[in-house]
Amino acid sequence: MARLGIPGLSAAVVTERRLRWSGAYGTADLENFVPATNETVYRLASVTKPITATAVLQLVEAGKVDLDAPIQRYVPAFPPKQWPVTVRHLLSHQAGIRNWTDEEFLNTRHFTTIADSLAVFKDDPLLFEPGSRTQYTSLGYNLMGAVVEGVSGKPFLEYLQERVFAPARMEAARGDDVLAIIPHRAAGYQMSAAGELRNSPISDTSNRTAGGGLVATAEDVARFAVAIQRGTLLKASTAQAAFGRQRTRDRKLTGYGLGWIVGEVGGRIEVSHTGGQPRVSTVLYMVPRSGLAVVLLCNLEDVSTPLHDLARQVADTLLQ
Repeated sequence: MARLGIPGLSAAVVTERRLRWSGAYGTADLENFVPATNETVYRLASVTKPITATAVLQLVEAGKVDLDAPIQRYVPAFPPKQWPVTVRHLLSHQAGIRNWTDEEFLNTRHFTTIADSLAVFKDDPLLFEPGSRTQYTSLGYNLMGAVVEGVSGKPFLEYLQERVFAPARMEAARGDDVLAIIPHRAAGYQMSAAGELRNSPISDTSNRTAGGGLVATAEDVARFAVAIQRGTLLKASTAQAAFGRQRTRDRKLTGYGLGWIVGEVGGRIEVSHTGGQPRVSTVLYMVPRSGLAVVLLCNLEDVSTPLHDLARQVADTLLQ
């Protein structure tokens, strides 16, 4: 934290598929002298994506969603494109849908529904034929939120509360509403070129709720990891499929599963996701075969890569 200038950080560790430890350091709100605690709530940024993917895969298990069906079967408001786009393409970032622009990243418009947020990109052409390569996209995950709504008949956040947050005991997890009063919400910061901390710019994440629009505590995210690894939220076979590296149409392996970043380091499979947006940097790192997870959430931007490295170091120590 001292080396990177991180004001506040909350952490949690899972071993043997149990939440074993959590702790918090530094300051959640510099202007008001509020310390970071285990109750501090942070934006999850793209750590939201595995949670959204879990919701979609629950519907796949229930036989209500086909991974290889065209997205229009579940979201008719999304116009047909020059090539078919499937649910699998979207979960694995092979759909050819663009990511946000800098202006959209610093969005100040408040979208009241996921359906409304599709207007940001739904009429744009695809960047490439789906399945031919990978292009990371938070906007594309809006369609995954729309799938959940269209199939379940419930608002996305209501579905998450009932089928993900409650079963996993994620007590503070909720939507990142910039207008709401959210107890224990951390302030956010960025480091200037001169090495001075400054307040983060305004960014309303309602334009990408299902891809980066949740908030939670570190313990909440750890409990999500426990629930995934114990089979509380998905069958073991479904989770294994989500952790599997997807292939492009020409059979090349990618570094992404169904909602997860997947890699191999030192002979072990690691499954993770990082997040970065105004106010935060985040990481959820797992070694599912060993029942291990490390969660690091902090209120400084642009440090998700060193946080991921630290999480891996913690895992190395615990697995020795």
